[in-house]
Amino acid sequence: MSNITIRNAFFEDAETLCALGIQTFRETFDEHNTAEDMEQYLATAFTKEKLEQELEEKDTVFFLAEDNGEAIGYAKVRKGKEQEGLENDRALEIHRIYVAKSHLGKRIGNALMQACLDYAKEAGYEVVWLGVWEHNARAVSFYKKYGFEKFGAHTFVLGTDEQTDWLLKKKI
Repeated sequence: MSNITIRNAFFEDAETLCALGIQTFRETFDEHNTAEDMEQYLATAFTKEKLEQELEEKDTVFFLAEDNGEAIGYAKVRKGKEQEGLENDRALEIHRIYVAKSHLGKRIGNALMQACLDYAKEAGYEVVWLGVWEHNARAVSFYKKYGFEKFGAHTFVLGTDEQTDWLLKKKI
C-alpha cells in the first residue's frame, strides 16, 4: 500500500466521485440487477450535481482512496437519520464504502474503514452503523470482521426492485 493515500474529498472532487461511484456500483451490483433498474438508480444517485450537493452537506464527509493520484475507492459518512433499533443519538452512518474491482484484496477497504472509524471517534460519535444488501456476502463478511452486529433491516429500492438491506452497528 505504499502508493495508496486516503484523503478528504472536496467539492472539486465531485466529478471524480461521480465516475468512481458509477464504476464501483456497477462492478458490485450489475450482475445481480436488471440493466433498467441499474440505469434508473445510477441516473439519480450518481450525478455530478447530486455529488456536489452531498459534498456541501453539513455533517457529511467523503474519503477518497488514491493510488499514485488515481481514484480507486471512496467512503462517505454522514450523521444519519434515526433508525429503529439504533438507540443512540451519537451515531454516524457509514453510507458508502466502495473500492474499484482492480484493487479489491489490497486492503483499500480496510484503510477506508479505518478513516471512517477514526473520524467518528474524533468527532465524538459513540456508534457507527450502515446498511448492506443481505446478499452481498463479501461486504457482510468484511463488516463482521470489524465487529459490526445486525440490529435491523430496511428496504432499499434499486430502480423498481425492492431489496432488503441489513442494518449493522458497531460501538466505538
